[in-house]
Amino acid sequence: MNEPTQSPTSNTESPLTPLMKTVEGSSALDPLVGSADSVATAVAGNPTVRDLLQGKQVGHALHPLLIEVPMGTWMSALVLDLMGGRDSARAARVLTGVGVLSAVPSALTGWAEYHGLQNRDKRVAVIHAGSNGLATGLQLASWVARRTGRHGLGRVLALGGMSAAGLGGYLGGHLSVARQVGSRDAAYEDGTNGRAQN
Repeated sequence: MNEPTQSPTSNTESPLTPLMKTVEGSSALDPLVGSADSVATAVAGNPTVRDLLQGKQVGHALHPLLIEVPMGTWMSALVLDLMGGRDSARAARVLTGVGVLSAVPSALTGWAEYHGLQNRDKRVAVIHAGSNGLATGLQLASWVARRTGRHGLGRVLALGGMSAAGLGGYLGGHLSVARQVGSRDAAYEDGTNGRAQN
């Protein structure tokens, strides 16, 4: 009879895993967590608002869906910057602006997801939120630069914004995949997740 194979663990660890474990265990981030708790309460402290922002009506978190809009528009603008030539400057500016506007509902749903996380996951979430906030700020600055005819500066700022968004995306992926913290219908529950148990 064949023995079941076991998947290796210690020799397949990502080089980023120790870093993420360090972030999760860093009490130095707790003052930021305290501030973030206040923001999350202001945004989604009301249970009705929280249910709406968490996507209770659709059965799982809205945040991963909504984040596709700013990421998609900013990435499209970057492609036009790199390959589109001068004729695409206006389209890149419009895409950048749409991404900035769509980042607002995405952020609100993110703060709703923050509600009820364990402290370990909140430490990652505050860096995730900070990275995405920086990305949005750089993209807004890019839009302003493009609007005033400084297209070269706009491209540089957009590239910086996408770099920050990439870090935010990695951290968001860690939360949603490795820690499974996204809200979802109770019918899908088949084990523990990253949310604090009541």
